[in-house]
Formats: sequence, structure tokens, C-alpha cells
Amino acid sequence: MVDSSFLPTTAAEMAARGWDELDVLFISGDAYIDHPAFGVPLLARLLESRGFRVGIIAQPDWNERAAFTLMGRPKLCVAVSAGAMDSMVNHYTAARKRRRDDAYTPGGRSGARPNRAVIAYTAALKGVFKGLPVIIGGIEASLRRLAHYDYWSDKVRRSILVDSKADLLVHGMGETALLEIVSRLQYGADISEICDVPGSAWLAGDAAGARLLPSFEQVAADKKVYAEAFAVAARHGDRALAQRHSNRYVVVNRRAAPLTTAQLDELYALPFTRRPHPGYTETIPAFEQIRWSVTSHRGCQGGCAFCAISSHQGRRVQSRSAASIVAEVERISGDEHFGGTVSDVGGPTANMYAVGLHDEKRCRGCRRDSCLYPQLCSNLSIDDAAAVGLLQRLQALPAVKHVFVASGVRFDLLARQPGYRRQLFEHHVGGLLKVAPEALSDGLLEQMRKPRAQQFGRFVDAFRAFNARRGRKRALVPYLMAGHPGSTLDHMVDTALFLRRYNLRVEQVQEFTPTPGTLATCMYHTGIDPLRDCNVYICRSDKERRLQKALLLYHLPENRTAVAQALKITGRQRDGACLLEGSSRHVERNRRPARRNRRK
Repeated sequence: MVDSSFLPTTAAEMAARGWDELDVLFISGDAYIDHPAFGVPLLARLLESRGFRVGIIAQPDWNERAAFTLMGRPKLCVAVSAGAMDSMVNHYTAARKRRRDDAYTPGGRSGARPNRAVIAYTAALKGVFKGLPVIIGGIEASLRRLAHYDYWSDKVRRSILVDSKADLLVHGMGETALLEIVSRLQYGADISEICDVPGSAWLAGDAAGARLLPSFEQVAADKKVYAEAFAVAARHGDRALAQRHSNRYVVVNRRAAPLTTAQLDELYALPFTRRPHPGYTETIPAFEQIRWSVTSHRGCQGGCAFCAISSHQGRRVQSRSAASIVAEVERISGDEHFGGTVSDVGGPTANMYAVGLHDEKRCRGCRRDSCLYPQLCSNLSIDDAAAVGLLQRLQALPAVKHVFVASGVRFDLLARQPGYRRQLFEHHVGGLLKVAPEALSDGLLEQMRKPRAQQFGRFVDAFRAFNARRGRKRALVPYLMAGHPGSTLDHMVDTALFLRRYNLRVEQVQEFTPTPGTLATCMYHTGIDPLRDCNVYICRSDKERRLQKALLLYHLPENRTAVAQALKITGRQRDGACLLEGSSRHVERNRRPARRNRRK
């Protein structure tokens, strides 16, 4: 029997709704999980709510024509996404080795989507549906909208709009842009006429009045020019940009306006089943991870160098109302499998919920890299009353036993949010609290646009003092990164000594991976910090990366030789007394390893 509570994925499911044709077909590199944490179902439900007939084909075989024609030719267009991750990041490690698993695929198996999925899917669709508009979006398309350095081919690639031959590109979260484009197509507009929608990009014969960036050919040939182009694009996203590729121009319209609270509430009230499509017989790891979680807001004003959130979700935090979030948790609690635990309430940074601006006008034309670094902007309102009130309301719901905050917190903000910190420490942390200082050496933290090590130390002291007063045994899990631009062996020694001094043990170390669209990736490619116009040291050798990682995991016996080698290279053998002698007996032991969970 067909379950018509899901969006159609086959002709039989279309027929169950009485449809003989779709208006819009979505192609996704992820399995179809009808949950608002996933972009394609969110956009598809939005279009459905506006009366469009929408279907989803998830993870089609890109080599088989029939895989794309399951529901026939749609009337208006096809919308393509690689999924929740860039397909190359999904497939390969920082060492460029193929990953063995894929959290967004049934059974966790890899290989269900192609490399450069947006390009592969669009090529297949152009062959199957001649003349039908293809619109690309999602994080892969969004962060590759201009000429960009690609780590896996180690070269500058053209805009994905050019390489895919798609008709339009939607950048950012996409709700308002895609809805506007589809609505115009419905009313008879030709896809070639739709060139003024905020949050979209298109190909033109001239720069169309946009701010002109150096051409693809120029940025591909000269790293300094690449850095200059990145700086202009990063600081002028509030206006249209154009970049010549051969005899055409990629015109990137200004970002779409942030969604209002009312618009976000409407999105999350749509009739999601919050389950994978019933056609799947195996578990999907990504679903298990977010099944009982709730998104409270999107966007980030932190501006960390290695993070793509602000480039994709936006620099402004956009928060839902407490009533909307409470209503979603009440719906979750009606699920027969709900055990009483909300696994996470948050966004890119949990304690940025309801962060806002004192004066909107003061932010116009602002060129700061971050609202938090090097110091908190005086125009940023970080009052924590709304966040505290939200957690208390959720905690008081009859069917809810526990509400956890697992999406990570900014410890520098917590120092200025005493109410939220108290609420978090008291009620919303299990045995472990994860935080991401990323490094603990001030020179490197400056390059990362992260708070100073001393601030993290004060946070550790506050957390432990609270636990001591309450008689609780809980541990901190610091997430750290090796190989970030600017990172040296000396920085890693400093970080290891900090860990030793504060009695902390790291379970996992992330190796820096240059992902499209980030400031750190520009640094990696060019050796230049484009926003400060200065040179940056880049760790490129596998040996040095291995030594950096070993220093952060100095407490493991198998790393002793590598740590001793790193100390000799840096001339800091004297620190061996601290890092090599008896360290395993004194470090804090976390009770279980935590998987790194970044939403980028």
C-alpha cells in the first residue's frame, strides 16, 4: 500500500495522489528522509504548500536514463542538489583517500552518488529532458558558484554553473529564491528571462551592472589575484558580483534576505513525517543522529576561517519562535518510538539562538570578518533570556524527560550569558560536553578567527567548578584541528601543553580539509590571508600533518616516537618531560568517544 504522507518518489505514488504529471522534480544525492534538517525535503515541502506538484528521486544511478524518468517529464523544471554535503567532501578524507561509508545512504554504504554530483546529475538530466530548465542548488552548488580552488584536483575550477551547464544556480538556503523562480516559470516566464532573483546566479553576455571580479582565467593563473578576488567576494555579498569565464559572465545576484521568524516558523510547521521513506529497508546513519533533534535557528555570526556556514546560511542568525519549537517537540513526543529525550536543540552554535542586532542600520556596509572576533561587536545583542526561556519550556513538557544541547556552544559567548550557561550546565549536558576550541595556541587561533586560549581555560574552570559544587562527574570533549593554514609544530606543542596543564584528553583530531568557499581554503591555496593581505604558513607535507596530529594525541603510547621527533624538530625537547613522561596516568579520561558533528 502506498504511503501518501510522503512526497512521491515513483509513478505509483504519484497516481495515489491523482497526479499524472509533476510540476517540479527534485534530484538529491542523499536518501529521502522527510525531515526539516535536510534541504531537499524542506524545499520540496515548501513548494508543495504553495500548490505545486512535487516529487523526489533520491540517489539515482547517474548512468541509467531510466533512473531519472521514474515519474516522467516534469512540467516546469528539475531542481538538483548533491545533498547535505559537497560530494567530494562526502567521498574523500583530508588525505584524499576514499571514505568507506556515507551517513546519508541506507546501510551507510559509500558509492550511492557520483563525484561532483551536481555536474553528473545535470549532464544526465540535460540528456533525458531536452530543453527542460535545470536549477542547481544545495551546499555543493552554493559554495562553488564562482571560480574556486578544488582540493581534490589541486587546481582552480570554473564556476559550477559553467561546468554543469545548468540554467540557474540558487545559492544560500534557497527557499525564497527557488519559490520565486518556480512561480515565474508557472506563469510562463522563460528560464532565460529570470535573471534578477536575489540568491541566484546566471550566465550573461556582459557583467550586467554587477561588481566585476577578476576573471576565471586570471584567478587560475595568479594566486595573489585569486586572494584579491576572494576578499572582494567575501566583503560584498550584499551586492551582485560578476566574473568572466571565457566569453561569458557568471553573474551572482546579491544574497536573499534572511528569513523572518514568521517565515521560519511556517517552514517548520509543514507536514514532515520526520522519517525515511518507507521504501528503505536499512537504517540511515544521518537519520539516527538527528531523529530526535530540533533546529532552533540558522546562520552564524562567528566567521571562523575554516567554516562555510556564513557563506551558505548567512552571517545573520535567524531564529524560530519558542512557540514553534515547542510545537515541534510536542509533535515529536507523539511518536510511538520517542523515549522522552530530545537529543539536541540548536543550530550551527546552540547559544546563538535569538542573537540579534541593536541597530540594523549600523551593519550596512560593515566589512568585519566576524561579529565575535577579535572582540564582540557592540551592535550584537547576545541577551540570553529567550534561549533560557526556550529550554525551560521544553524541559517542562510532560512527555519530555531530557533536553540536551549537542550542537556545540561558543564558550566565549557563554562567558557573557550567565543565565544560559547556568541552565546548560545544570540541565542540558549529559556525561560529556563537546566544545570546539580547534586550537589552543593564540597565534594559530588568530589565524582561525577563534577566541584566545585563555578564554577556553576560563570556560574549563567554570565547568569543573560547577560540577564540583553539584557533585557531578562530567567531562569536556575538546575538538581540535591539525594542519590548518598558519598551523606549525610549535602551535601544536603549545596546544598539547595546554591540554596537559588542564588535564584534558582529546579523543579525535580533525585534519584540515580545504573545502570550497572558505577563507581557510583560500589561504591554503594561495599562502595569503586575503582579508589581512599577509602571507600565511601552510603545512603541506604528509609528515608534518602526521606530527601535528600526534602532538594533539600525545597521550597515546603509539604516538610517543612521533611526539619526540616533533619536539626535536622544534628544539623543544625540554617539553618532553611534560608530554612524554607518565602523561597517560594523569589525563582526564572521557567515558566514550564522540563523533565530530559539523553542520557546514
